[in-house]
Amino acid sequence: MEVTPKRKSGGYFHIGHHPPLMLFCRAQHSQTQTTNKVKQGWDGLQMSKSDPQAERARAAASGKPFAVPIDMPQWATGAPIPHLLQIDNDVFLIYCLAQHYEYPALTLEDVQRAGGSPESVAVVHFLSCACTKMGTPNDEVLHGHALYGLGLEFYKPMIVQNSTWITELESINSVHRDYRPESWQNLKHYILPFQDCTFECVAEDFKVTIRHEGFPRLLWELSGGPLK
Repeated sequence: MEVTPKRKSGGYFHIGHHPPLMLFCRAQHSQTQTTNKVKQGWDGLQMSKSDPQAERARAAASGKPFAVPIDMPQWATGAPIPHLLQIDNDVFLIYCLAQHYEYPALTLEDVQRAGGSPESVAVVHFLSCACTKMGTPNDEVLHGHALYGLGLEFYKPMIVQNSTWITELESINSVHRDYRPESWQNLKHYILPFQDCTFECVAEDFKVTIRHEGFPRLLWELSGGPLK
């Protein structure tokens, strides 16, 4: 995994030239504050005081799938506004950061008042992506996810060990006459539970670039549109 902050002047995240946009998803932008949700959960439901490390140890011992946190910039919990751009197996996930990458001690409002760019987003490029899904569950029903109780945590980027989804995808593709089992060995199952949706994908790896621009320009650029 590689994290590349954008330079203050000159240069940008170069992704080459891609064919026209094929898939674009935008999660609902919610203005709901999540502080109380994290502490108490929705509709008065008290989130269980689970022990993710113990859950992972038990799952690993029994050969079950389990989720483990990974090093990826943390998104804004209340309104990450995740955008998904997918062009065949080239996948970009864009979301608002919890803190301004260049000024982590300041809020985004403070940066804007000081004359800096209020935008601070992560562009996560998933490499050689085999499959994606984005939608339910949101954080109100994340405890209904199959990985809840198996190390899955709210609002944390994670990777799934012993993934049954990868096994399912490989089984589907095994009917191909050129099927090669070794081509599936490097694939990883990533899961990112946001506030209003959950993103999951199976890919070989990912790279992260931090940008200080709005979503429209980024999406136009990443989909191969000319820069203006």
